[in-house]
Amino acid sequence: MGWNTLDDMDLEGKRVLTRVDINVPMEDGEVTDATRIERIAATVQTILDKGGKPVLLAHFGRPKGERRADMSLQPLIPTMEAVLGVEVVFASDCIGPAAAAVIDGLGENQVALLENTRFHAGEEKNDPELVAGMAALGDVYCSDAFSAAHRAHASTTGLAHALPACAGRLMQAELEALEGALGTPARPVLAVVGGAKVSTKLDLLGNLVEKVDMLVIGGGMANTFLAAKGIDVGKSLAEHEMTGTAKEIMAKAETAGCRIILPTDVVVAREFKEGAENETVPADACPSDAMILDAGPDSVAAVIAAIDEAETLIWNGPLGAFEIAPFDAATNAAAKHAAERSELGKLVSVAGGGDTVAALNKAGAASGFSYISTAGGAFLEWMEGKTLPGVAALEA
Repeated sequence: MGWNTLDDMDLEGKRVLTRVDINVPMEDGEVTDATRIERIAATVQTILDKGGKPVLLAHFGRPKGERRADMSLQPLIPTMEAVLGVEVVFASDCIGPAAAAVIDGLGENQVALLENTRFHAGEEKNDPELVAGMAALGDVYCSDAFSAAHRAHASTTGLAHALPACAGRLMQAELEALEGALGTPARPVLAVVGGAKVSTKLDLLGNLVEKVDMLVIGGGMANTFLAAKGIDVGKSLAEHEMTGTAKEIMAKAETAGCRIILPTDVVVAREFKEGAENETVPADACPSDAMILDAGPDSVAAVIAAIDEAETLIWNGPLGAFEIAPFDAATNAAAKHAAERSELGKLVSVAGGGDTVAALNKAGAASGFSYISTAGGAFLEWMEGKTLPGVAALEA
């Protein structure tokens, strides 16, 4: 890969502008999930160990260029100090004298946190003036926010061109995991793609059928593909206007030698609620007044067989309505099996996307996967084969 890591940089006495993603969920001023803060700990520690001064740049919410007290980063400090084990000193701006004074005053085992970059309208426009203002505060730029790498912003892309640049530990791990899964993977490669709509994952499916050996399609998306094969899916969630596109994807897969795996049996119900009365029927026998809410046991067995065959697995999206029982059964069973294979060293498994992480956590399988990406849009765009500006800037 054509980018530097922290190991390639001399950081002794250097001010290291480090772009992180600490856009964490909060309730009543308290952080409710510190995962994203935990993920930056290795980068912060490495910079400190190498004698550098970590200066954290981050966004929070969508203030659209306005200062908003409810989107300040300052309330994150107690959680950050507890997780990182260092003192975090706050600066009320990410450019100018206030930020410079905090950075200049940093002592040993102290980290600077600069205020929300999106309080400046120039952040999302990659404004050269804002880039210059930020760059003046640092000697080295470290990119550690893969989840924001699909945005060509001042703090994600501009700074990489303005200062000697490298990838932080989290960015490095993301890129190595994704390169291993889609760039130069061990074959056969299996992709599991689920979720509600084909329309939101067209680019993804089009890219994957040319890169993977097997493709499992689940969730509401599978209903659209079943409908494209002339199967009546009753009242199921399906995009009937997308059946032509689904046919094109299946034809493209056949040409590329990619085997598409669709449900052969399904779990149907008349209402979408916890513990709803349900039955398992062949995929082509959904009653007209029912909806498909999960894949059936035969379908799960086919997915598990594909996992056993695969050397590499990429997972994005659930196989059914995983949020409520019993329609989480297919997702849970397949995810647990993938985790077990990964823990035995027989499978390299990479997963990402919001619903995906939630589904794997719910299944108790997340810890067994080789790598879980916390990035949403950036993970999807990478899987779609798109160039991410924040990664391209590091390679430049």
